[in-house]
Amino acid sequence: MAGWQGRVLRIDLTRKKAVVQQLDATVARAFIGGRGLAIKILWDELPPGVDPLSPHNKLVFATGPLTGLPGPNFGKLVVAAKSPLTGGYGDGNIGSWTAVNLRKAGYDALVVEGKAEKPVYIYIENDKVEILDARDYWGLNAWAVEEKLQKVHGRDATVITIGPAGENLVRFATVISHKGRSGGRPGMGAVMGSKNLKAVVVKGKGEVPVADKAGYQKLAVEAVREGSASPSYGFWMRQGTTSTVEWAQEASVLPTYNFSEGQFEDFFKIGGNMVEKFETDLKSCPLCFMACGHWVPAESGTVEVDYENLAMLGSNLGIADLSKVGELNKIADTMGIDTISLGNVLGYVMEASERGFGDRLGFVVEWGDYEAAKQLAYDIAYRRGVGDLLAEGVKRISERIGGEDFAMHIKGLEVSAYDCHAAPAMALAYATSPIGAHHKDAWVISWEVRTDRFGYTREKASKVIELQRIRGGWFETFVGCRFPWVEVGLSLDWYPKLFKTATGLDATPDYFNEVGDRIYALIRAFWARELGYWDRELDMPPAKWFKEPLSKGPLRGAHLDYDKYHELLSHYYDLRGWDERGIPRRSTLKRLGLEYVAPVLERYVELRD
Repeated sequence: MAGWQGRVLRIDLTRKKAVVQQLDATVARAFIGGRGLAIKILWDELPPGVDPLSPHNKLVFATGPLTGLPGPNFGKLVVAAKSPLTGGYGDGNIGSWTAVNLRKAGYDALVVEGKAEKPVYIYIENDKVEILDARDYWGLNAWAVEEKLQKVHGRDATVITIGPAGENLVRFATVISHKGRSGGRPGMGAVMGSKNLKAVVVKGKGEVPVADKAGYQKLAVEAVREGSASPSYGFWMRQGTTSTVEWAQEASVLPTYNFSEGQFEDFFKIGGNMVEKFETDLKSCPLCFMACGHWVPAESGTVEVDYENLAMLGSNLGIADLSKVGELNKIADTMGIDTISLGNVLGYVMEASERGFGDRLGFVVEWGDYEAAKQLAYDIAYRRGVGDLLAEGVKRISERIGGEDFAMHIKGLEVSAYDCHAAPAMALAYATSPIGAHHKDAWVISWEVRTDRFGYTREKASKVIELQRIRGGWFETFVGCRFPWVEVGLSLDWYPKLFKTATGLDATPDYFNEVGDRIYALIRAFWARELGYWDRELDMPPAKWFKEPLSKGPLRGAHLDYDKYHELLSHYYDLRGWDERGIPRRSTLKRLGLEYVAPVLERYVELRD
């Protein structure tokens, strides 16, 4: 089976056993890899209703057939599990040499289950697989652990680890690699911590399989040459995603004061121009020709920043100092906390304080209070004092103390950094994302701002699905970075060609789109099974965007319309072949080759034709 190693490494930490399973060729063609392989494993193998933090949950690290190959940025893997934050499907992708090394070691995926009696880490070197004592590393921050493990195993050993937040089961703890690469927003770090698994260390000495090596190499060189020649390439290399601060300010979508305003008076102090001025280093993921890792001074050393953390830990909190925002981001990365969720939790706390909830919180934090934000970040990581409550995420916090109308989440996952008071399509993209409120699967807001910004049309629903297919059915499965396509305009035509020379399979856009539809339907079925029900209210954006209009700026007074949004959501369901509740129809499951899902799914919801 060219293009795949054809092997899945399975490790049971309870039984202290490792086995290699052959990857079924039919599964590989139907789901490709990455997210597709991950949801297939989780659907097939997890007991329905499993506790996400129990030994019975499984943590999947999945690559794709392009992972580890030269070309337009194929140095990523997907990490997935049932989410302790949302109770549904959770995943994230992470750029790491561990992805490349896992493939070179001879595996398409690593599946971890069970729970070790004491802290351990997994060491993989080709066919050599060991479960080693990690008690000396438990309690250390993620950056320190990576350094120490590389001293033990060599600089060619790559590491994915967790920080104290994962150890303490913070529900939005992430996995960390390369001092700045973070993945798994819906609590993948907590799942790892629940298994007493501190790190995965991989060395790979083999080769990544390619069906037509010469043909692939020629295409890869040409694709990178095209991307590097883009007029926007130079600007990207200078600012990367940080320039989005200025764009979001102009478009009135910059999250400000917990998504109350779309513009921030001091945006220029944390934007791309400021980053370019003070940048100290530029780093990339493996096999990447367009580095997005812009490092700037923080209060303690330097740190990598991007748009999401500049916005969520800057404007969303009223903090207008690049070094302070950088320090908050560094705390999050070393502790292993998702920066987007952290920014939401802190923003919620500040707004709750402003609204008079201080007696319920036990303290008051004003907007822009950097010292308090820094202390709370550490308290969350260690679940100290009120940090124990804040570590639960905004959904659970607001259910406990009130303020649900300004708790910015969908399905329990905190909203990433685009205000949608005046962006219905982006609100729909958030609401129908497979993991909760995340932008990665359909960054439709740029298109929406350029076109019919305030409309609730069928065309908008179609555009969201188009992007979800490309991002979720293409990039999340073969597994690659979307930035060459999004940011420097690399044609999508390259990817089926690269895939064909890598795997030997004829791959058309329709093939990838169908894979994407299959994955989305299976993930939706997984959600319904794990929650025990489904309702279209689960696909609703946060109440604030409907009830509380933008308070300042050129779009002052803008807000989402409840009835029109429901019309937009109905268009989306119809175009996907899902019923009016948001459940895939029986005929849709059959069309996608998911007939086996129906008997399980109808135990929890009524299936319609």
